[in-house]
Amino acid sequence: MSGRLEGKVALLTGGGGGIGAATAALFCAEGAQVFIVDMDGAALERTAALIGEDTPGAKLKVMTANVADQVAAKSAATQCLAAFGRIDVLVNNASMRNYSAFADATPEEWQAVLNVNMIGNANFCRAALPSLRASGKGAIVNVSSCYAVKGRKGMALYDATKAAIIAMTRTLAFEEAASGIRVNVVCPGSTLTEFHINRTIAAGKSVEELKGQRQDTSLLGRWADPIEIARPILWMASEEASFITGTALVVDGGLHIK
Repeated sequence: MSGRLEGKVALLTGGGGGIGAATAALFCAEGAQVFIVDMDGAALERTAALIGEDTPGAKLKVMTANVADQVAAKSAATQCLAAFGRIDVLVNNASMRNYSAFADATPEEWQAVLNVNMIGNANFCRAALPSLRASGKGAIVNVSSCYAVKGRKGMALYDATKAAIIAMTRTLAFEEAASGIRVNVVCPGSTLTEFHINRTIAAGKSVEELKGQRQDTSLLGRWADPIEIARPILWMASEEASFITGTALVVDGGLHIK
């Protein structure tokens, strides 16, 4: 199918690379006008250039901002409206990682992760809600993690905030149902993004070694490509999922049941 977001306007955070960039590209290919926010201005420009090559004539705007800044969130919504006249879809994808063990994490570390992963999502929901309500068929897709529903060690701050995103999604689905807004969450598994590749290279390891690290985790025995996460996000945002709200869709190759 094609044109699944024809005539729609999407506001998307964390679009500088990885899942966010793949989602922005797919949304543009499916006819949406897309406004992307990311802290990394250079990454945003690369994303915009790639989308322009793959989808000539794509209607795309970018903004460099920290999602934890509520003023920036309001500005992003305002600029999106000024550029495209409406907001039909919000994708909250921006996130921050932290590798401290639970016993070692400081209050400052907790607050930093909360500011991006939770407060950042809330900032953009609050900023976009008036326009999403006006759309009549608005959709919010939050991006969590399969580790929101499966335990592990060493990622307490990240995983706890990702679990909180699921709870936030359900609450917002209840509160906005009367406004015609559907609110869902996609929980990706191990996804081979630039973040993991650059981190591996910096550690002096090869990308082939990195790829082999997930052979024993998911049932499918491999990493996901970012487009494999972008497609479920697209589906949740489209009218194909018109009777789905308050739902967490785990997209992890079966990792959470191992």
